Amino acid sequence: MDGDAENPQEPGKPRGEFAPDVTGRPIWRLLLRGLGVYLPGWEMPAGALRVRDGAPPAAGFGPPAYLNGDAGFGVQVPDRRRGLEPDREIYVRGRENPSFGIVVAGPSAAIGSRVVDAAVLMRFARRLTFEELVDTGDADSVPYAVRGARAVENAVFLDRAAGIGLCVEADPRTGALRCPLYVRIGGPAERSVRAYGAVAQPVRSHS
Repeated sequence: MDGDAENPQEPGKPRGEFAPDVTGRPIWRLLLRGLGVYLPGWEMPAGALRVRDGAPPAAGFGPPAYLNGDAGFGVQVPDRRRGLEPDREIYVRGRENPSFGIVVAGPSAAIGSRVVDAAVLMRFARRLTFEELVDTGDADSVPYAVRGARAVENAVFLDRAAGIGLCVEADPRTGALRCPLYVRIGGPAERSVRAYGAVAQPVRSHS
């Protein structure tokens, strides 16, 4: 990890080095919205601490999360169960060509995979979005729900019981998926949230 995230926090100074390249994007604003809805009263993160692939884990980062190069963070889930219904909130940006974001709060087992990475989380988020937008009694709602699900560009998943969160974004031009943010949620006694930002890997020359 860049910087020293374990130094005692001095008044007015963050721990370690923040990643403004992550916090300046829509996924960061969606994360803060989701934390405000599902964790009211918790101290919001001032920024995302920079983490590089291959760096030794700092306190708060490490299992069950891992880094996978350009794909960003992933999470290993000890259990998977179908039929769980997590809470969710859908947000829409833009009018002519709207993009959708969704915040989901519930047990990680609801995702249905022991390894949750960018592709798995986005597939889950788009399925939930479709289910929210479709009206089973109205066939005309299906095309709208399909378009809405495909237009999901940002998704935040928060597992309050496990104390973890994961955020995925889709590149609006290429559709490439990445999890640039991993979240650690403190318990009721601590009431704080730490966010970790995956630093983009340098482009290597193959010449």
